Amino acid sequence: MTTATTYANASDLSTDDYLVIGLANCFIKEDGELHSVKIAEPIPSAALEAIAKGIPTSYELACATTLGAVLEGETYKLPPEFPASTQFCDEFTLRAFSAARTYKARVVAQAVIPPGSSRQDFNFSVERKRVLNSERIIKTEDNVKQHAYTHQVL
Repeated sequence: MTTATTYANASDLSTDDYLVIGLANCFIKEDGELHSVKIAEPIPSAALEAIAKGIPTSYELACATTLGAVLEGETYKLPPEFPASTQFCDEFTLRAFSAARTYKARVVAQAVIPPGSSRQDFNFSVERKRVLNSERIIKTEDNVKQHAYTHQVL
């Protein structure tokens, strides 16, 4: 029997803690064109339960694993079901720790995908594209016009 080790910057978590990693189909905008990219990102328990109920999602696949299986020191390891071209999301370690904590707080969510298995029967859709490098440009024309005496005491 092996002993689960804890993480230096997350002493409440160990390598044996449950975690779900999703394969998201995202897009990057370059020169006005959208290019598809596969991203591995941790899925928190609330999001997994909502996705399992049928809401449209950009996740093609989700794998139930452990922190130790995807985080080995400072290096990340992809689940074997993911394509080799998959990239890890920004702040992967922080997001993995955060997602693992949600499964510790809500253990019943682990039943959605049993440990060591994967699931692909989600309502996959890219109708609403997840563009990773988009910028919000706010203009003065976007402001809502208010009535002239909205803020006056009558």
